[in-house]
Amino acid sequence: MARADRPLSPHLGIYRWQVANGLSILHRATGVFLSLGTLVLIGWLIAVASGYQAYVRVNDWLMGPLGALLLLGWTFSFFYHLCNGIRHLGWDIGLGFDKERARMTGWLTVVVSVVLTLGFWATALAGGGA
Repeated sequence: MARADRPLSPHLGIYRWQVANGLSILHRATGVFLSLGTLVLIGWLIAVASGYQAYVRVNDWLMGPLGALLLLGWTFSFFYHLCNGIRHLGWDIGLGFDKERARMTGWLTVVVSVVLTLGFWATALAGGGA
């Protein structure tokens, strides 16, 4: 049984919120969301293998409003997770640990992820180019 006079571990009530906190949580959330997206991809592949009717049902759902929103979210999650992973690789070799550089690369990760997501969808909706 825990003693009442024992100090509590520091938590969100103690620390001031920082960009790094949000980016860390977002990195974990996008990883979970990508895992769920993998299950949807597997379902779509099973539908493709199951025949035209199954494919049309799943494809219609994915092209509907909810499916399109999820696809947009998975695209952002992919690019954010990729960019933040590259940022972490820099940390692994000892780059970017000072407070200002970490904050700047964090915001850069978010901005680049948004730009890549919008660029991907602009290209996809325009017909793919090349």
